[in-house]
Amino acid sequence: MEIQGKCAVITGAASGIGRATCEALVRAQIRAIAAVDRSGSVQEMAGRANAEAGREVIVPFVGDVTSDAFRQSVFREMKTRGTPISICVPAAGITRDRLAVKLNKETGAADTYPRKDLEDVLSINLMAPILWSIDTVASVAEDRARRNLARWNPNEDITGCIVFIGSVSSAGNKGQISYAAAKAGLEGAQATLAKEAIFYGVRCNIIHPGYTDTPMVRAMGDQLIEEYILPLTQLRRLLHPDEIADAIVFMMRNSAVSGSLWVDAGWHPAA
Repeated sequence: MEIQGKCAVITGAASGIGRATCEALVRAQIRAIAAVDRSGSVQEMAGRANAEAGREVIVPFVGDVTSDAFRQSVFREMKTRGTPISICVPAAGITRDRLAVKLNKETGAADTYPRKDLEDVLSINLMAPILWSIDTVASVAEDRARRNLARWNPNEDITGCIVFIGSVSSAGNKGQISYAAAKAGLEGAQATLAKEAIFYGVRCNIIHPGYTDTPMVRAMGDQLIEEYILPLTQLRRLLHPDEIADAIVFMMRNSAVSGSLWVDAGWHPAA
């Protein structure tokens, strides 16, 4: 798929994988990016990137990725600008890590994983990416209808691409019951949308990064990273966000790449 001339929406765009993906797409000469984040720092990122590019390519949006009204306003604004969204990388995510059940040794009472934490993680890491992706497919479908195009056929160029951000934790990881469930759920969403969205010429893939040097991972603490993450990684280091972004752009460009791509530096969870 040719990236030039396309418009993408990237959530979690102010930092980490989302920011690196914005920067990689700017280098790939994409036409426009809707950069979405709950932090106002996304505006500073957009300003710097636009200055370096010498054109307004990144349009920042500050808001809650779980809000239907906010999401729909982003799509409307980009459509108004004449750049309907056809690429989606929903990279926003959170963690609420702890054991599913912790037993108080003194009282024998079980402390179970909080429902609120489960709902928060699933809302941001599973439901929001699916909804942003569905609206991306809808954006392409409506644009095709406007141009009197019916079902996509192999003689056409691919019209759009979705890349979900999965995780090595989707295979199961101690202490990550909510995060692992959300990322595993994205695998099912990817497989389903891949079958449905190709009707409109939209491909749908998922990338599974290993532990990457992002604010979310750094929040785990240096001791945990040094003792429990790096020893299980062949490279003995955290991945760089740019390495993940490069793989994401590769998946966009190469239409023969389908399904899942593991970019994990050989990381495998302990039993």
